[in-house]
Amino acid sequence: MKHKLFDHLKTFGQERLLTFWDVLDDSEREALTDQIESIDFAQVADLYKRRNEPAELLTHLDRACDPPAYKFSTITDPAPCKAPKQITPREAVDAGTELLRNGKVGFVLVAGGQGTRLGFPHPKGMYPIGPVSGATLFQIHFEKVLAITQQYGHRVPYCVMTSPATHDETVNFLRNQNYFGLSAEDVFIFCQGTMPVVSIEDGKVLLDSKGSIALSPDGHGGMLAAMTKSSVLAQLRECGIEYLFYNQVDNPLVWIGSPEFLGYHLLNGSELTTQVIRKQSPSEKVGSIVEVDGRLHLIEYSDLPESIAWQTNSDGSPKFWAGSIAVHVFDMDLLERASGSLSFHYARKKVAFVDVQSNERVMPDQENAIKFELFIFDLLPLAKNAVVVEVDAFNHHAVLKNATGLHSPESVKRDISTLYSARLQQAGAVVSDNTPIEISPLFADSPEDVIEKVGKEQKFGSTACLR
Repeated sequence: MKHKLFDHLKTFGQERLLTFWDVLDDSEREALTDQIESIDFAQVADLYKRRNEPAELLTHLDRACDPPAYKFSTITDPAPCKAPKQITPREAVDAGTELLRNGKVGFVLVAGGQGTRLGFPHPKGMYPIGPVSGATLFQIHFEKVLAITQQYGHRVPYCVMTSPATHDETVNFLRNQNYFGLSAEDVFIFCQGTMPVVSIEDGKVLLDSKGSIALSPDGHGGMLAAMTKSSVLAQLRECGIEYLFYNQVDNPLVWIGSPEFLGYHLLNGSELTTQVIRKQSPSEKVGSIVEVDGRLHLIEYSDLPESIAWQTNSDGSPKFWAGSIAVHVFDMDLLERASGSLSFHYARKKVAFVDVQSNERVMPDQENAIKFELFIFDLLPLAKNAVVVEVDAFNHHAVLKNATGLHSPESVKRDISTLYSARLQQAGAVVSDNTPIEISPLFADSPEDVIEKVGKEQKFGSTACLR
């Protein structure tokens, strides 16, 4: 077996992956063999060869302009926004409600990330973020989907994408929590794929240990291949699903299944509708949605030169104002048609590896490796009638990323509490300043539900969690 593997690897200059073969035991050799046989080394070589080629989109930035977009009904900002066609929020809500009532919408949660940056040695979805209850991110998202099943009187499929690092623990956690009330038959958990990590210097695949290759998740765009491989796409079709609502696990304020958002998608005949927030600064570190030659694209903040980021339109408004928040609706036809059509992006990172010369594990102090990732937003230019919907951060966006400061547990809990306090006050309740407030999706998942269920003049002077 060693000679066969060696000959195969030598074709691509990767034979050093077998440096420690003779000191491995049988199970380690078997595991390493499986890894080697699963990797397309010709693809890896081609990707490395093209690592310094500029993305095609970046050569057309002179033709980029701000995208046409709808304003979500919760926005009070008067900033102008051109829409593809005239649709009122009421029309959108009615159309989206009909989709939900007819069971045409499935849901997918991207939950492959770990809580490393939070100092939390578990999948990020297990992080307790409820400001009063301590509900985990998983619980909040699952209960939002459960609320939809209760409101519309039928079950809906909920798909959860994990990564190799989070899969087993996520499966066990959700099973032990009884899927927070959803039927186990309706929860489809699938694992995204991986790509080998290569050296920036020479394109050699790195070893994570003497008997294993350094691998990294293939990005959220790997969802397409993973859903196809696991037969989840086919199962969704069997359930009669035509549209898939997508969000990532780190934002507890996502309005999952928003009828208004779904309605804009349907009434435009769109294959992909995406949410954005208005950037606070042109240099803000979020991807920007732009229109180029009639097609929508996302430009990563790291790819957008500062001189271009600050450009304005003729009226003085920012040219690149639309910041992506990774909330989408996909047409199932697009997902099936586009599988395998996305291109890899390059992420240069510091990655620990086993040095084949010193036999030691090395922790580099500067970027030494390239990770290959697929991004789901690259479906935008492939989609028919792609649509942008601007939402406000107050009602829709509080992402958990950092241990302290902005986007930290402290700030996210505060944002959750502030939002729900405002909804109680909108309903006529009296809420004391700085009172921690939490409203479960099972109690009310919209401002209208809160108004309906909370009595006027009801007082909240201490911690409150409405369920």
